[in-house]
Amino acid sequence: MSTISDGDHIYGVKGNHVGDYIDGNGAGGPFSEALGIDATTVVLTCAQCAHASRFAETRVYDGAGLVSRCPECMSILARLVRTPTDAWLDLRGARSVRVPLSAGTPQ
Repeated sequence: MSTISDGDHIYGVKGNHVGDYIDGNGAGGPFSEALGIDATTVVLTCAQCAHASRFAETRVYDGAGLVSRCPECMSILARLVRTPTDAWLDLRGARSVRVPLSAGTPQ
């Protein structure tokens, strides 16, 4: 097992598993702010294994930004890095992103 340090935390790494994560509910605020919607209800389909899960069910790691990983295969689904003026959002690890619409929204 090797370790990764971000200066404040030390994470253990074994294969694709990284310790010390929070679920997507815990990181919903920053992702919701960047997307302008409730990110915890968004369904991401992993580009690697095709597993579909709500953002709230993903594993989110905090280091050089926030990294959301697939709960099935641990591939990276999304990355969020914030600066004082911008939010950089990378969703290339998601094959698709499904956003539930509110009832009564015109189609």
